[in-house]
Amino acid sequence: MDNGKEDKISRVLQIYSKLMEGYVVKKTEEAQYYGVNERSIQRDIEDIRNFLDMDSKRMGTEKTVIYDRQCKGYRLETLYKLKLRNSEVLALCKILLDSRAFTKHEMVEMLDKLIECSVPECERKRVKNLISNETFHYIEPRHKSEFIDKMWDIGRAVHESRYIEIDYLRMKDREIVHRKVMPVAIMFSEYYFYFTAFIDDEEVKKTFDVVNDSFPTIYRIDRIQSFQILEERYYIPYSSRFEEGEFRKRIQFMYGGKLQKVKFRYSGLDIDAVLDRLPTAKILDEEDGVYTVSAEVFGKGIDMWLRSQGDLVSRID
Repeated sequence: MDNGKEDKISRVLQIYSKLMEGYVVKKTEEAQYYGVNERSIQRDIEDIRNFLDMDSKRMGTEKTVIYDRQCKGYRLETLYKLKLRNSEVLALCKILLDSRAFTKHEMVEMLDKLIECSVPECERKRVKNLISNETFHYIEPRHKSEFIDKMWDIGRAVHESRYIEIDYLRMKDREIVHRKVMPVAIMFSEYYFYFTAFIDDEEVKKTFDVVNDSFPTIYRIDRIQSFQILEERYYIPYSSRFEEGEFRKRIQFMYGGKLQKVKFRYSGLDIDAVLDRLPTAKILDEEDGVYTVSAEVFGKGIDMWLRSQGDLVSRID
């Protein structure tokens, strides 16, 4: 193989690698770097396009090289929305920051990874600028616990239907209690991640606020002091499976308790905010801007929310 052909292959592979890593390729810069004219770089790009076209048919995904006028260069684009749009990345960054669920170190690391993996190089600075103030002033949760790996392990136990043993910091008396539980779901609410679990131990069940409670107990993941995934598996029939989506509609502030129906009057300006807060809520009546609302909810969290609304809400017994 002659040197000219070797140089072209090496050049094409390097340009291809840059495109795959999200960089913008500019003909003028590449021509100067490799000591060739711009027509050669254009032919290289066409060769890469042809390869991607053939590879797309084989792999079932569609990628192509497009000219981005804003970036003033060529970049790789994945078709069929297999990659997040810049606007979607920005929205996810804003949601992450508002969650305040992680330490600042974890939050900054996740934001950087999300932007680096999903946003073209020429747009990364813009996205980072749009979140820079919130990132700088980000206030991490008081527990300052890094628990992402722990949450993943619990998720694995849920997926594999395995028992876990935990040492858990109970808040009502600040005691560490030992539990063997059947984890069934991981959930997020108001700054914290939780997992829900059923308990077999009859002695522990005697301490429950609700006798013979058929719904799972809720544990905050950052309060787990230690845990172990056991080899022992549990079995829950499909017809009796726990559905966190349905549970999530009916619980406020992740406070457990019995299932109940509440009815109240709301005289505020934005009834939509109430209906979004309580997904099971239904408007029973409306008169002179005062709404009568009913909702099906779990536990005592609803009382906290009703009190937080002040004079705008009055409960109907």
